[in-house]
Amino acid sequence: MASYLIEPVDGPSGRYDTARYQGAAGRDWWSCDPSLQLLMRRHLGVGYDWAAPHLSRLGALMGGPIAAHAEETDRNPPRLEKYDKWGRDISQVVMPPSFVAAREALMADNFTSPAFAETAGQHGADPAALAAAWTYLLDQADIGMGCALGTGGDMVVSLAEKHAPADVRDRVRSIFANGFYSGEAAQMFTERTGGSDLAALEASAEPDGEAWRLTGLKWFASNANGSAFVVLGRLPTGDVAPFLVLWERRDGSRNAVRIRRLKDKLGTRSVASAEVEFTGAEAFLLAGSGSGSGLGTMMKLTNASRLGVAMMGAGVARRALVESICYASAREAFGRRLIDQPLMRRKLAELIVEVEAAQALVFDGHLGPRLRLAPALVKLRAARLGVTAAGDAIEIHGGNGYIEQWPVARLLRDAQVNPIWEGGDNILCLDVRRAMLRENAHEPFLDRLTAAADQAPSGDSATVDLVRGRIDDLRKAITVWSSLDPVVAEARLFPLAQLMADVYAAALLLEQAGWEQRAGFGDRKALVARLHAEAHLADQGPLRGIDRPAEELERFDELVAGALKL
Repeated sequence: MASYLIEPVDGPSGRYDTARYQGAAGRDWWSCDPSLQLLMRRHLGVGYDWAAPHLSRLGALMGGPIAAHAEETDRNPPRLEKYDKWGRDISQVVMPPSFVAAREALMADNFTSPAFAETAGQHGADPAALAAAWTYLLDQADIGMGCALGTGGDMVVSLAEKHAPADVRDRVRSIFANGFYSGEAAQMFTERTGGSDLAALEASAEPDGEAWRLTGLKWFASNANGSAFVVLGRLPTGDVAPFLVLWERRDGSRNAVRIRRLKDKLGTRSVASAEVEFTGAEAFLLAGSGSGSGLGTMMKLTNASRLGVAMMGAGVARRALVESICYASAREAFGRRLIDQPLMRRKLAELIVEVEAAQALVFDGHLGPRLRLAPALVKLRAARLGVTAAGDAIEIHGGNGYIEQWPVARLLRDAQVNPIWEGGDNILCLDVRRAMLRENAHEPFLDRLTAAADQAPSGDSATVDLVRGRIDDLRKAITVWSSLDPVVAEARLFPLAQLMADVYAAALLLEQAGWEQRAGFGDRKALVARLHAEAHLADQGPLRGIDRPAEELERFDELVAGALKL
């Protein structure tokens, strides 16, 4: 049996030994993640050796204090102090000490800060790759904190730099001096009339000299304790446009922003979500010439936010996988550890493959070519995987998994928001349609798939031929879809988008496998690519694949060793 597994202990006292049941918490999440290390070797190149100690320090921080603080904040979430002692509305969100301590630790070791990015670049390490690794590791600990730190920061800064008055722009720069991930931003789009239906938006703005006065109620506002908000409002012309609202007015007085209440949520309790009311709040139009022209820019930035949510889904899925392997390695049933039993090995092998496929999608979305279709497709797959992987982890833990004192119940509660944030599955599918019809976005997407498959490793022509054949099939499917009746075409968007995500992931895994082989790191990723292609792209035949070779069992130890090093 491989050395990464915990050896069985005879007798009831051994079976119930608490020390045998250490999960992900308390580990260095960088050092125990060979798949992430392989990704970083590829993306960092000559900068890898400089970056590795920083990543190890980060892995210990996320797996240690940040993970512990996340559990405490989940039990003691933010609270709202609505009024001061004189009955004045102060709408102050009070964050728990565990959140404050976690945020301070993260800001002290912030890979997304301009200072760290500059130092990384000087050592030949891609700052974008390190920022992606930072958020991936953070999301394994607490996607609520990821949301609290990262909600809309890039959107606020980008739009303010382009449209805000000079003094307001300077204030935004000072607020985000430590980078986008500072916990100071919030985006407030959703109203009671509907989150994605902009035609029903009711918040309105009236001009007031150089500024505007914004009035309306936002039903879901994440990170309500921030200092700078991007808020959608309706212009007198009827157009919808984004506005910048700061917690304080230009003159330093309190702005007309009122928090009605914090939301009592299923999960992600570390981010303060609220109902926020604007009562003639000072606002600045983030668009040109008094029109709604900033909305298109804002939607582009929303796609960046979708990639952030996809990263959260992948982070939750990775954490669920680690917890599952750790528990199955320790828990005994029917005289054997769970991880020694064929059905459990099948489930864990499937989880490993799905997590690494989502990881490939998410990191390509962040670090690969800027594909118009990528944010929707990547979020569609990774956000949903976070939910299913967390559910699998609960099942693997059995009754213990359903208990809040164990780590996986919170994972499921948190993960459930990812398919909702930045657009549900149907909204993402509609965006795929919009991108194909208006921008012909499927052409560069298909080119990317072909280029990735061309980087496949040698020695597995069957898998390469399968993926290339499915790329051709996908092109045909898009052509057929475009000729359907509009009602039917809309209904068929979901299976089309799923096919796109399947082929996208398969091509990227082949690309990774080719790099791994050529760099001299073996052929494990080729195994992952093959298992993914067999599960998602191959014709299973009348026996549903029951008669195919059980490579996931034959090479199970290799699969696990490349996913988790204990």
